[in-house]
Amino acid sequence: MATAYRTLFQAPGSKAFTLAGLLARLPLPMTGIGIITLLSQAYGSYALAGMVAATFVLTYALLSPQLSRLVDLKGQRRVLPLATVISASGLLILAASTYWGAPLGCLFIGALLAGCMPSLSAMVRARWTALYRGQPLLQTAHSLETVFDEVTFILGPPLAVGLSVGVLPQAALLAAALLLALGVLALLTQRSTEPAVLARQGSAANPGSVIRLPGVRRLTLLTMSMGVIVGTLDMVSVAFAEQLDRPAAASAVLSAYALGSCVAGLLFGVLQPGAAQPRQLWVASLATAASTLPLMAVASIPGLTAAVLVAGLCFAPTLIIAMTLVERLVPEQQLTEGMTWLLAGLNIGVALGAALAGQLVDHAGPRGGFALALAAGMVVLLVGLTASRSLHSHGLTSPLQGAES
Repeated sequence: MATAYRTLFQAPGSKAFTLAGLLARLPLPMTGIGIITLLSQAYGSYALAGMVAATFVLTYALLSPQLSRLVDLKGQRRVLPLATVISASGLLILAASTYWGAPLGCLFIGALLAGCMPSLSAMVRARWTALYRGQPLLQTAHSLETVFDEVTFILGPPLAVGLSVGVLPQAALLAAALLLALGVLALLTQRSTEPAVLARQGSAANPGSVIRLPGVRRLTLLTMSMGVIVGTLDMVSVAFAEQLDRPAAASAVLSAYALGSCVAGLLFGVLQPGAAQPRQLWVASLATAASTLPLMAVASIPGLTAAVLVAGLCFAPTLIIAMTLVERLVPEQQLTEGMTWLLAGLNIGVALGAALAGQLVDHAGPRGGFALALAAGMVVLLVGLTASRSLHSHGLTSPLQGAES
């Protein structure tokens, strides 16, 4: 396994842009929990904290594909600096508003501006694709990036909470703004690996959004459904642990999910399945749906930990296959936007899952949340089957093949 990843980094500049991207994507998982921790301390209201955090998440989910579309049109160097300045300014407004007691409207303005944060994960994936398009190593790269996403979501929240509680309530957002600026600056200095802006002719000079492509819509719905499972497990794990008077155990449960996803991502990155990718998507969707079934039988913390670990093992391969399929579905000059739609769908799903699970837990207890995860799993299965059939009919029948025209 290590040999495949060493080969991946033989490309000049790959280590540098990977490290820069890893640094630059930390602010995303830090910001949501940082807002909640800050506002709950400053105003004593979780309702307000939740609304402001939701404003940030939804703005990010809606704007990041549009920013990535601009990147495809104009290049990372021309778009990322302004987007980073706007987002960092929003984070600073949030911090300053709470420090000086500004009107509550300023919090929402700050959250809206912070939501202009670009999808750094998609920017790094686009660089890998430019290096290894059409090669088996591209799957290894997508696997590595999925693992790095998990790592940032493991490290980001506790880092944010630690800074907000142990240093200064505003410290998490200030650190996020600094990390975003430094990470993007470090990424943009790596000019040799920046994807080229491809020339466009005639009506293709201003193409429509790739979300108009049925395949991209189906895959985005797939990742959104996967996100609902993740958001539900986050919320229900906490509620289940509190119900058993073991609230601290929730962190171990959530770590098991991240561990399962990381291990599966690393292993899948070195595998080269012989089946066509639409069939891989169908099998992975089936496994993801099946992994939600054990949740309904959970009766203890060890049982929940085991069930969540299994669910995590199915998550990473499904996302990796979806990302690889997008690379083959969308025009080469719109790749960053295509990948960002999938990541945006995932983020929307996480927010939606947490919100719906919270309501269900209040009315029906953790079992209601587990039922939501099961329902989301069935949606993953249905969408995966539909997408697999559609992609197969479009000729994506080989493990590696060029993008559709």
